[in-house]
Amino acid sequence: MSRRGRSGRRTSSAPRPDDTARWAPEYPAQGDVSAARRFLTTCANTGDPRPFGTYEIRRSEDGRTIGGVDFHGTPDENRSVTIGYGLIPSAQGKGYSSEALRALLAFARAHGVTSVEGDTDHGNTASQHVMAAVGMRLVAEDERLKNYKITWNGTTEVAEPKHQPHQAHLTRDQQLGASL
Repeated sequence: MSRRGRSGRRTSSAPRPDDTARWAPEYPAQGDVSAARRFLTTCANTGDPRPFGTYEIRRSEDGRTIGGVDFHGTPDENRSVTIGYGLIPSAQGKGYSSEALRALLAFARAHGVTSVEGDTDHGNTASQHVMAAVGMRLVAEDERLKNYKITWNGTTEVAEPKHQPHQAHLTRDQQLGASL
């Protein structure tokens, strides 16, 4: 299945085995392997979590997978989910993470999720900027991690973006490969 998102990005079905030739050099990164393990463990323990699974981020210019964005499981009893994302080094700093996370948040909200949480290491300022740019707020931190969250109350967003995204980030060629 394939459709165009609000920003003109193309979303498509989950990857097929013949798609491996479409991986960018450096992919999969360690985070992608961890996400795949988490997804398979979830499937084995509780069944297929779709649509709250793992998705590829693909560049539309060449169709190559450059990273991933995922839910760490299905919504809990409060309709909250935890997310993660990552890109290969050569794709970082180009707006792909912000766009993919925006799409994932919109998808979560459209599926009844009321809050989304994510965390990052203290030294990963790029990820901190991404989460802030999409409207997530720093809600807690410990000696290792900073925790971010966005909550929706009905149709009103509780956490507003600290920074408006640059228009270039909204029009950058990117594809979120997903079974949406």
